[in-house]
Amino acid sequence: MEERNGKTLSARSAVLSALLGSHPPRLPARHLVRIGALFGIAEGTVRVALSRMVAAGDLLQADGQYTLSQRLVERQARQDESLHPHTKPWDGTWEVAVVTAERRAPADRAAFRHTMSALRLAELREGTWLRPANLVRAWPEIVTAQCTLIDGRPHGDPTPLLWDLDGWAAEARRLERALDRTEGLAEGFLVLAAVLRHLLADPLLPDELLPDDWPGAGLRARHDAFDHRYREVLQEHLKG
Repeated sequence: MEERNGKTLSARSAVLSALLGSHPPRLPARHLVRIGALFGIAEGTVRVALSRMVAAGDLLQADGQYTLSQRLVERQARQDESLHPHTKPWDGTWEVAVVTAERRAPADRAAFRHTMSALRLAELREGTWLRPANLVRAWPEIVTAQCTLIDGRPHGDPTPLLWDLDGWAAEARRLERALDRTEGLAEGFLVLAAVLRHLLADPLLPDELLPDDWPGAGLRARHDAFDHRYREVLQEHLKG
């Protein structure tokens, strides 16, 4: 079976999506095989993917059960935060992180950029990252070791320079429609995964900086309602 964008769903993608959507992120091999079968993926192909993912450190295996590695558990935590974000009232302050570390290796630069994106900061110019101070979270060491952190208030609203809100909103509305018309376990699986990926890209800005018709909360509510029904049907299928 193919995704809506025309790309074939791989065994690895099916396994990761299944485990990232499970709480706790642990499933027996036979369930992962049945999920692969929804997309025409042969049992042997799923089992080879599982072995390779264990060897690569993506999964842990014990007694026929597969669990996400710590790195992917952290990704699941970011995914969960995207669904139910922890925010606080915004007083107009922005967080500004200015890179002051010198001689960073390319791998360190790449890890840093990944972390900043996960923290939902945007880069105004090279080495200067910022966002409104409305999220409840701690700064990881990878940031504090490389940056000077500043609380400030920009002159004017830099939001349009940092995020494509129109583009995000348009895709969110498309996904809302997709949830409404989705049929079958395979299609539901793909649409739910697409919604979660899109919510990871939500900048989680305060209401004061968003358009009046911002679809973020609506997409989360649609996801939760659909996911509750979908998980019940999927569990029955996996028991069969």
